[in-house]
Amino acid sequence: MRQGRRRHSAGAFRALPIKERTVDQTDLKILRLLQKDATCSVADIAEQVNLSVTPCWRRIQKLKDDGVIARHTVLLDPKSLGLNLTVFVTIKTSQHNAKWTQSLVGAVTSLPNVVEFHRMAGDIDYLLKVVVEDMAAYDRFYRRLIETVDLLDVSASFSMEVIKSTTELPLNIA
Repeated sequence: MRQGRRRHSAGAFRALPIKERTVDQTDLKILRLLQKDATCSVADIAEQVNLSVTPCWRRIQKLKDDGVIARHTVLLDPKSLGLNLTVFVTIKTSQHNAKWTQSLVGAVTSLPNVVEFHRMAGDIDYLLKVVVEDMAAYDRFYRRLIETVDLLDVSASFSMEVIKSTTELPLNIA
């Protein structure tokens, strides 16, 4: 694997390899800017990272080709769309075979209110982040979920307040 260098304030260097590619400080600056505003023009990004437009564009394309930039998207405000309730649903199961897992994955991924779906280690087998209009909508979601696949235990925790929510990954890798 190729190794790049990242200068720390103490003067040490650290490689930041990503998929057989090294992300350098300029790439990290570009990524920080794009995470904050993906609509920023290449010319604006190039100016902020001290590159000319063409090399900046090439770097962005390479980050896309390498899968570092997965996609461009728009973040919506759930409350302005009437999605006032965020629910963290924990699932426990006694089944861990491939057929059951495929059934669960198919069922959960078909439910549009599920915005995150994680397989967990520890006491909980799966964790869902679900956004719905209200408690009645959550109840409809819950009934649909338990009708679709056999589950040992389903529990819910309701978010009272969002204290921090970001899609920006920490890029100050130390």
